[in-house]
Amino acid sequence: MRFLMMHRLDESAPEAWDPAPEFIEKMGAFIQESMGNGRLITAEGVHPSATGALIRKPRGAGVRGAAVRVTDGPFAEAKEVIGGFALINAEDRADAVEFAKSYAELFEAEVEVEVRQVVEFDEIPG
Repeated sequence: MRFLMMHRLDESAPEAWDPAPEFIEKMGAFIQESMGNGRLITAEGVHPSATGALIRKPRGAGVRGAAVRVTDGPFAEAKEVIGGFALINAEDRADAVEFAKSYAELFEAEVEVEVRQVVEFDEIPG
């Protein structure tokens, strides 16, 4: 099974967006080990929301894209924002949660890691 881990950081905490060399070294070693043993498929950090955009299409929006709105970051309504993600292989949810706990332990700043199972093609009815 595959699981997506998304870690959220406090947008206003400068240390969350300027990692110490020790953190980079620890994370690099964790990534190398996890990729080597087949657990980690990919992992990336992302820039703060000030560099992003939020696209919203409300339900029932009619004419091609007419109701789609784009908001440039930063996103004032969000204190915690996605700081990165990882896609992993795990036996089940409990296994993915244990891996996510090890991942969260690497961070110096406060972090929240959300774990979600990926929908596989063969799970889609049809």
